[in-house]
Amino acid sequence: MTSNSHSIAIIAYRDVQMSAVLGLADLFTIANRHSLKLGGGRLDVTQVDETMMLEATASFDAIILLPSLGGSRGEGETAIHNWLREQHAGGALMCSVCAGAFWLGHSGLLKGRPATTHWVLEEEFRSCFPDTQLSAEHLLIDDNDIVTAGGLMAWLDLGLFIVNRWLGPQVVSQTARHLLIDPSGREQRNYRSFMPPLNHGDRAILTLQHWLEGHTDSEITVTGMAERTKLSSRTFLRRFKKATGYTPNSYVQNLRIEKARGLLERTRIPVSEIGWNVGYQDASAFSRVFRATTGLTAGEYRNRFGVLTRSGL
Repeated sequence: MTSNSHSIAIIAYRDVQMSAVLGLADLFTIANRHSLKLGGGRLDVTQVDETMMLEATASFDAIILLPSLGGSRGEGETAIHNWLREQHAGGALMCSVCAGAFWLGHSGLLKGRPATTHWVLEEEFRSCFPDTQLSAEHLLIDDNDIVTAGGLMAWLDLGLFIVNRWLGPQVVSQTARHLLIDPSGREQRNYRSFMPPLNHGDRAILTLQHWLEGHTDSEITVTGMAERTKLSSRTFLRRFKKATGYTPNSYVQNLRIEKARGLLERTRIPVSEIGWNVGYQDASAFSRVFRATTGLTAGEYRNRFGVLTRSGL
């Protein structure tokens, strides 16, 4: 291997997301072609399974951990954890995509470090690794020697990040153009859905949740919600947070923004009216909350995700 090449190991544990393994290999192959035309370096990719970890002594410049479609989180995989720690100690850039962050977590490499994973896994991840500074709203977090990416398809973002790191921005641009993908500007919160728990067993709170689904355009107060559940305000606040994981005001805000997303995706109702339809009487307040929640303005969200916009209807 020349000094102008970089070795990348993609860990092929049981039930690994093979579309990501092969997709990354293809992405790096395409990037190499463009880089070599420019007189640049190359990325050498190796699929590494547990047997190779035990037998090989090679060190790599980067390690990539992808999600397991079988639901494994890497707990108890001592041999893999030891190997990851050794590679990191030897200077390897540690990378994960989606649930691959759990392998880094179980290896102890994320303690006290910022990281991201798929937003659906946020609660599980926080429970397993309370010392990690999880920011699941981000699609990719670069912490110098550890890089984590969020969604199941975020291997594309991670792949382009690695290409940029070692082959440069011109190769990133050419590779992205070749693959017809947008190399920047995405965040997990652009795609994140509000999915409140409904299986918590608190009938009074569940009844209120069902009512809220159909009344986001109403004036909703904590006092009014407590009265609807026939609970005292103090008891209501405690039970609502325990059942849903949200304060009542935060819950209503997230629900209203989720309803607004749906209207932006499915209809041509003017943005100025959508805020009103989901309960915001102040258009500027709606715009501010929508952008803070999704990372996009309502207009940008419709342009990106609107069904009618994409179909040209």
